[in-house]
Amino acid sequence: MNKQEFDLMNAIYNLGYENQRELAESSGYSLGSVNKSLKVLVDQGYLSEDMKLTSKANKEFNDKKPKNAVILAAGYGMRMVPINTETPKGLLCINNEALIERLIKQLHEVGITEIDVVVGFMKENYEYLIDEFGVNLVVNEEYNRKNNLHSLSLVADKISNTYIVPCDVWCKENPFSERELYSWYMVSDSMDDDSDVYVNRKNELVAVGGQEPGNKMIGISYMTMPEAKILVENIKNLSKSKRYDNSFWEEGLYKNGKMIVNSRVVKDENAVEINTFEQLREIDKESNHLKSDAIEIICKALNVKIDDIKNIETLKKGMTNRSFIFSVGDNKYIMRIPGEGTDKIINRKQEAAVYDVINGKGICEDIYYMNPDNGYKITKFLSNTRVCDCENEEDLKIAMDKLRKFHGMELKVDHVFDVFEKIDYYESLWGDVPSVYKDHKETRRKVFELKEFIDSQEKKWTLTHIDAVADNFLFVEGEEVMLIDWEYAGMQDPHVDIAMFCIYAMYDKDAIDRLIDIYFENQCDVATRAKIYCYIAMCGFLWSNWCEYKRQLGVEFGEYTLRQYRYAKEFYAYAKELIENDRSGK
Repeated sequence: MNKQEFDLMNAIYNLGYENQRELAESSGYSLGSVNKSLKVLVDQGYLSEDMKLTSKANKEFNDKKPKNAVILAAGYGMRMVPINTETPKGLLCINNEALIERLIKQLHEVGITEIDVVVGFMKENYEYLIDEFGVNLVVNEEYNRKNNLHSLSLVADKISNTYIVPCDVWCKENPFSERELYSWYMVSDSMDDDSDVYVNRKNELVAVGGQEPGNKMIGISYMTMPEAKILVENIKNLSKSKRYDNSFWEEGLYKNGKMIVNSRVVKDENAVEINTFEQLREIDKESNHLKSDAIEIICKALNVKIDDIKNIETLKKGMTNRSFIFSVGDNKYIMRIPGEGTDKIINRKQEAAVYDVINGKGICEDIYYMNPDNGYKITKFLSNTRVCDCENEEDLKIAMDKLRKFHGMELKVDHVFDVFEKIDYYESLWGDVPSVYKDHKETRRKVFELKEFIDSQEKKWTLTHIDAVADNFLFVEGEEVMLIDWEYAGMQDPHVDIAMFCIYAMYDKDAIDRLIDIYFENQCDVATRAKIYCYIAMCGFLWSNWCEYKRQLGVEFGEYTLRQYRYAKEFYAYAKELIENDRSGK
């Protein structure tokens, strides 16, 4: 049977049969297609000659009856900035009712009480659902680096006659039913540029090609056999590959450019996925979640009303903070919200002091608001910009010229960024947890051994960026360069900035020597080069310790973490060799 025949069976179950015209009106299918489908149903034994459901039809309803549900609630909900820093998406309220609670209640209304909720980000906030609604919580420990395809893989063996539901959907009417006859995936009748599928004339869900819009994807789905078997196999296989770490679970529904399930199209106003602050505001203007600290700060700092704040868009998640772009009138701004654990690794009062020194000197972007207590910051968004390409020599020359000129200003602040002190401090944040590296103590001993040589070298002590990495050199239209993100800045040997640029770019030794030559315009002496090698070893070890702390907070940085530790070991050896050769006159 096809979708149309199943739909007519369901209509007859719900409303009975009067005549074909009424059935056509209630189902939305044409009179001719209804007539044709009814004949098929009679021929196949699902309907009697007087259009009554047969025992075969009732068995079909029973075999495909919904048994359970999976709710996916593990993700950050990054597009919900700034709300997602305070509340996970599933617990956002519309009309004083949490999204996930409404979904659970709607499932209960149709007799679905076996519900698994896959959680990760702010997982503790969902714990009360166990007692209040009898759900089972499944923890996705890798929520911070894998998308919901991995979440679904954790409960894949439970998928059969199952609703799969995102936690962030608000449905005006109950989308679930006591009866289902086929597998489907819900989309809206509204078109969306971000959608991956569209509904074709055969009511199939077909992958979008090129830049064409598709039907807005709601994400609720129902899976019966045999599609459930295909999905489970696909999900298990895909989740084993790192290539699909950032994929959505819908990836498992595709075959030959189409989804293996039928479409279920709903009116746009009846089912809404709440992805952004503005979508929440549109549905429930009185929602308490609209009253976030970040929004209140914007209103006060820029002297605007909440309705004036529009076009909120998440920036790529950084290693330390979450930031978002927003518009007020014709102007665009960026707001920075400090990330997990930053209160322990960033001194915001010191950062504010740095901005006081550099603001207005053409070094960085203009600051509209800076809170020295919590680190919230608002800056003007610069359009037509790009970051430094660390593989492009012309970009490197421009960036190093900017860095050299900044160092030449010899600006002063009252605090120091002591690399060795920071190494000790980050290790102290681990508590009793040992390093993940077996030879950490030996590597540490070698790194600290370099201090004697560093202290013996003549240094120009000045304000140093510390985090002078390629992504923090912003090329503005007209080739003007801004150096942004001064969280770690303090008094230090400015040559530390060269080391930091190299290790973040994950340069090999040849590329590092090339950058040193660019900065010094081919005039770097052996002792200075050896000192920079020492800084690379020290800073690699420093950020390796930093990564180990962030790892305890559930934030992973993949290859970056391992490479920083390798810099500590490899450039200790390079530095020692260069120092010894210089002393022996080789």
